[in-house]
Parts: sequence; C-alpha cells; structure tokens
Amino acid sequence: MTHKKILISGASIAGPTLAFWLNRYGFEVTIVERAESLRLGGQNLDIKGAAQKIAQWMGIEEEIRAADTGELGVLFVDENNVTKAALPKGESNLGTSELEILRGDLVKILYKHTKDDVEYLFGNQIIALDEYPEGVKVTFQNGEIRDFDLVICADGIRSRTRQLIFGDEPFVKPVGLYVSYFTIPRGPSDNRWARWYNATNSRVIMMRPDNEGTTRASFSFMSEPMGYEKLSLEEQKQILRDKFSDAGWEAKRVLAAMEENSDLYFDAISQVIAPRWAKGRFAMTGDAAFCPSPLTGMGVSLSVVGAYILAGELSRHAHYADAFAAYEKAFRPYVTKIQKLPPGVPWLAHPKTKLGIFFLNTILNVISSKFVMKIGELFSDKNKSSMDDTIELEEYGK
Repeated sequence: MTHKKILISGASIAGPTLAFWLNRYGFEVTIVERAESLRLGGQNLDIKGAAQKIAQWMGIEEEIRAADTGELGVLFVDENNVTKAALPKGESNLGTSELEILRGDLVKILYKHTKDDVEYLFGNQIIALDEYPEGVKVTFQNGEIRDFDLVICADGIRSRTRQLIFGDEPFVKPVGLYVSYFTIPRGPSDNRWARWYNATNSRVIMMRPDNEGTTRASFSFMSEPMGYEKLSLEEQKQILRDKFSDAGWEAKRVLAAMEENSDLYFDAISQVIAPRWAKGRFAMTGDAAFCPSPLTGMGVSLSVVGAYILAGELSRHAHYADAFAAYEKAFRPYVTKIQKLPPGVPWLAHPKTKLGIFFLNTILNVISSKFVMKIGELFSDKNKSSMDDTIELEEYGK
C-alpha cells in the first residue's frame, strides 16, 4: 500500500482498534475525536468469539480479564425481588459472558496501546472533505486544513462524518425499543449478580454490578420511533419519570438516583444498514457502518473484527480500492448474518401483560435448569465454535 497517511474519525473502540493494526503494518495514523477527552461512560460489553482471539493477538486479553466487572450472571426477579430464573455466568449465551468489561475500561486499554504511536486530536471534528486525485483535503472544526491519503469513519451510529461521505445512503433502522443507561450508587440489594425486572406495558429495569463500587442501571421500553433521542437531558428524564414511576420493584430508587445524574444515555435501539462501506478514498467500519444493535450482543465483536479485517486488507493490497473491496467481501456476509435478529426480538423480552411476564420467567427458569443444561450438552459439539465465532480470521502480515 502506497497510501500510508490515514485519518480515522472516532476514538471509541473501532477507531483505536483499526489504528493499532494500521500502525503495526507501518501506516501513519491520526484519530480525530469530537469529545474533549476519551468517552468513558457506558455499560457492560462482551468480548467473545473472534473478538477475543483478536484481543489475544493484540496482547490485551489479560488486561481485559483483569478489568472484568465481576458479574456472576443474571437473575430475573419479580416486584418483590424474588428470583424467578437465574442464568449463571458462562452457562448460557443469554447471560453474562466469560469476559465482561465496562465500555470505558476497554476504551482506556485501547488508548493505552495506541497513544504513543498514533496522533490523537481531541475536541475536534471533520467539517468538510474534498477528495482529489492524490488524496483528501480535510477541514477540521478548529479551522486547520490537512491532507491525508485515506479517511476512515469509525464513530457512532449517528455519525456526522458518515453523513459527509455517504449522505443519506446508509439508513438507521429502529427496532422499536428505547433504552437509557446511567450509573447509580450501589445499594444494599445490589450484589455481584445482574438483576432483570419486567414491568407491565413492555418495560424493563436492569441493574448490573461494576468494578468501581457503583451500579449500572438501565430502563428500556417498547415504542415506535418518537424522536426522544433528540430531546434535552431534562426532557428525557421526564419521559423516564412518566414511563417508570409506577413500574414497581426498585423503580423509585433508580429514578431518584437518576435526578443527580448527568451521564444519562438515552437512544432508540437501532441498526445501521449501509449498501456499501467504501466510496473513493473513504471507508467506514464499526457502528457507523454496521451497528447490529445491542440486542445481538455483538456490537463490540463486529467493531473489533471489522477494524482488524479492514487494516489487514489495507496492508495486503497495493491499491486502496482493492483493499476496500476485499474488506467488504470478507466481512459483509458475517455482518448480514449477525444483523438478522432472532424471531420475537425485542418484544419477547418485553412482555406487555402480567401473563406474558409469567410465561417469560417460566421459559427462562426451564432454560436455566441444570437438567436442561445437561441435556443441551449431550447434543452440542464442544469443539464447535458458537455463532459469534463463525468467521474465520486470517493472520495478516504473516
């Protein structure tokens, strides 16, 4: 590859992972991030399958393991906090994964392993892109204009850089669910198990332990797209008050803690569907390109694996267009498979009535029973990879 100077937009997970591998292959990499510093908020992430293999190759698996949240599994509870079903860690694809890490901790690990070799531009963003035969002229928000060989969009689901490159061609597809995440003080009822509570009218409250002495809380509810994600923080809090004040269980505690909180994240759960991931000297990866939605549990895996493959193909091909084409050919079938949500998702986990909640808890109790798990082991091939590890990774550079 003769085009060695690359600008990446986004310093979350996909961007630094891409930068790590590009730097290893001899590229000169710059990352621009709109936030003034690393974005360290967020909830638990799963590192599994192919992403775990890449973490091993990056030499960061043990750091991820050391930062594990300590979550023991998921308890499904009723309004009296009585456990109706339990999914211990590692015993079901529905529960806690082997490697659970806070999003912010993973961001810090990736930054640690790239900051000495990659240029980071915080508090800045791309506002104009001008492609010409020999490269791309980039205008930044601070007024600086610089030239790069390639520009890679690796930021979020509502990426402004993606809009500059592809316009409205990629589309954000809501799945009919809103979710809000925030951190609250740990209480007497909190322990090392995550707790999931279903309220009527398709509402869920979940609380998960972290490794920082606090609890990560979330509200989710079924709804058609209403534009709530565009509202102010106070307006979003009022929606959550209205939706959950009568939900029961520990709703009042969570709402009270929310009042003192400013790191609240509120968005419509969506997928990004893009007919192409490259255009001229531009490409994209991560959530901006193919967010599968948190419902798949595969967002981080796709970000890590996609970045790895894109970097590898750029290292392998003499021309960027060939590299971008090879990246799509290798990775798109996997993304398409992951983005196909199982039947009944998300409404199956968000029953509307008390009867529906009863049936959900009954099904989960059966799934979590030791007898059923033992029967499942008889019919499973322990040497066969799980669905999230069905992509065969090449070891580029060897």
